[in-house]
Amino acid sequence: MSIIIDEKNLIFNLQTKSTSYIMKVAEDKYLAHVYWGKKMENPDMENAQINRWIGFSPAEWCKPLTRDFLCQEYPTGCGTDYRIPAISALYDDGSRTVELVYEGYKLMAGKPGLQGLPATYVESDSEADTLEITLKDNVKGMKVVLSYTAYNEIDVITRNVKVINESNARIVLEKVVSANVDFEDSKFDMITLPGAWGRERHIERAAIRSGIQEIGSRRGASSHQLNPFFALVSKNATEDYGDAYGFNLVYSGNFTAGVEVDQVFKSRAWIGINDYDFSWILEAGDSFQAPEAVMVYSSKGIGQMSRTYHKLYRKRLVRGKYRDEARPILANNWEGTYFDFDEEKIVGLAREAADLGIELMVLDDGWFGKRNSDTCSLGDWVVNKEKLPNGISGLAKKVNEFGIKFGLWFEPEMVSPDSDLYRAHPDWCIHVPGRDRTECRWQLTLDLSRKEVCDYIVESVSKVLDEANIGYVKWDMNRHMSMLGSAGLDSEHQKEMPHRYMLGLYDVMERIVSSHPDVLFESCSGGGGRFDPGILYYMPQTWTSDDTDAVERLYIQYGTSLCYPTSAMGAHVSAVPNHQAGRVTSLKMRGDVAMSGNFGYELDLMKFTDEEKAEVKAQVAQYKELRTFVQAADMYRIESPFEGNTTAWQFISEDGKDIFAAYFRILAKVNGGIYRMKFVALDENAKYELVGEDKVYTGAELMNIGLVVDFWGDYQSRTFRLKKI
Repeated sequence: MSIIIDEKNLIFNLQTKSTSYIMKVAEDKYLAHVYWGKKMENPDMENAQINRWIGFSPAEWCKPLTRDFLCQEYPTGCGTDYRIPAISALYDDGSRTVELVYEGYKLMAGKPGLQGLPATYVESDSEADTLEITLKDNVKGMKVVLSYTAYNEIDVITRNVKVINESNARIVLEKVVSANVDFEDSKFDMITLPGAWGRERHIERAAIRSGIQEIGSRRGASSHQLNPFFALVSKNATEDYGDAYGFNLVYSGNFTAGVEVDQVFKSRAWIGINDYDFSWILEAGDSFQAPEAVMVYSSKGIGQMSRTYHKLYRKRLVRGKYRDEARPILANNWEGTYFDFDEEKIVGLAREAADLGIELMVLDDGWFGKRNSDTCSLGDWVVNKEKLPNGISGLAKKVNEFGIKFGLWFEPEMVSPDSDLYRAHPDWCIHVPGRDRTECRWQLTLDLSRKEVCDYIVESVSKVLDEANIGYVKWDMNRHMSMLGSAGLDSEHQKEMPHRYMLGLYDVMERIVSSHPDVLFESCSGGGGRFDPGILYYMPQTWTSDDTDAVERLYIQYGTSLCYPTSAMGAHVSAVPNHQAGRVTSLKMRGDVAMSGNFGYELDLMKFTDEEKAEVKAQVAQYKELRTFVQAADMYRIESPFEGNTTAWQFISEDGKDIFAAYFRILAKVNGGIYRMKFVALDENAKYELVGEDKVYTGAELMNIGLVVDFWGDYQSRTFRLKKI
């Protein structure tokens, strides 16, 4: 077992391949945090867990034990702990005090799933061990089960929380986070991934300070603005050196995450559901399951933390056929035609795509209802016969005749006020009676907290998928929640709606995805507005951003890679001037950037010149060679776009024999010096062939001297393919 338990002293040591996470029951009552870091067997507890009494509250003045200085596992704000609590509740007598004391534990091999929620998994019980520690409020009858899973061969610890009402009275949960870690000091920088539409997951790093530093979303989605990931890293941490502690929430809705530094410079980190617009009524016997948090510790820098997340998510979060299969190269018509298309146009694009070696033609928005603009028809998933007289099945058949697959766009969670669905069911959207319904992009959000709404989505989307040969679905969601209210919930349960929506969404996705196992699903939310582990459990890739500009994508894809693998990132070559940034970059740079993701094109293929067609064919052929290992490779970030004018990254196969690297320069500089691509993580004594140039170098040369990169002009790039001899 990877979990060692000292029964006598109630010490719990969770061990992964190279890390340990240690807890202890203090004062025979309180579950205390002792250590998280490099692997160790049996540290001296008296030395490892120091809870000093200072100033205003020495131990002899506070009976029972004051908890303001205790490193806790799941704090409640009780017993003079004035820091941020992990849980809060309202009891039927109006009181809010929660005091959780240790009751017992359960140890099991493997990792159980979570009812109704996405989570990482195991394929064999030998891969991980799970520890459940039960805490209980003996006065109010509330039980809290803390579940920890330690993976044996991946340096990951996952956590989740289940709250059970064992009393005879109602309990209203007002807050329940999924993970809390109390650190003994605060000598950390905090790394987060903020952004906006078209500028998702940029990297910010700053020293933590006294008080609360918090990120979160109150938009009903994990959001473009702040991702449900953060890391605490040592001050000296780099890509290859120092301590890094990562926190990521397997959830796609409102979240909170952050760190509080207290009066004696201890730091408390947490991540979980946002308590804004949240409550959950637990009647007698009811339970509430919180989402999973994934925690990664690396003693070898930020890069190793990222690669651990990548490995876990590739192998034990993503599911289905496309977890291990290479993803097809696609062409999407959206930026090529927008709403102005008909069957002839799409067939022509498919013919061109096939000729270029592209494997999948995707029809985006505008194929249904009376949809010739953003203003109508969402919810009416019936083909527009004026555009497509032979229907989706007829179009798919014509596309398939070119030897390529056909894909289709949906936005199932939304409804247009100008739609047959809305006219039939105006109460099916999220709204507050008596108040104006806030439209964004001429659309409203369907209320997925209602079963009849979820059933409609499953039935209408499945009907289209079942009647045509569709190999790919782009699942979009182009607005966030506002004016929160549900006609399906009574007044007491209204604050449950955002979480019930997510449970409904996950149920809808599970039913559709599981019944269509051969379809590749790609999630989208105005681009990257819902790029999180919760969605990746159902859909193995996400449209990284609506911003397809090659320069902007350097920042977006680099930042996204802090937590999420290349195999999760949709990345396309689009037209120039770019439709978001107005920038003109070379076809080569656009291709080189997109190859560091799931590759495709999003433009009018028929506008390519003969010279450009030849270049596209070469790009397609190159990616077909690369994807067999790049989509499953270890990624190394070498030069950051956030720190200068150049960006470089490298992919290396699990066996170390295949290497792909890319080097980018944004702006030209006169007499700007020599640029070199210096590789990393190679065998310094081995020899490597530079594919296409008939040259051989040692690993030591490639890492220490590197290869000269010659550029002329702005927006330049070069890729390198190495094979170990």
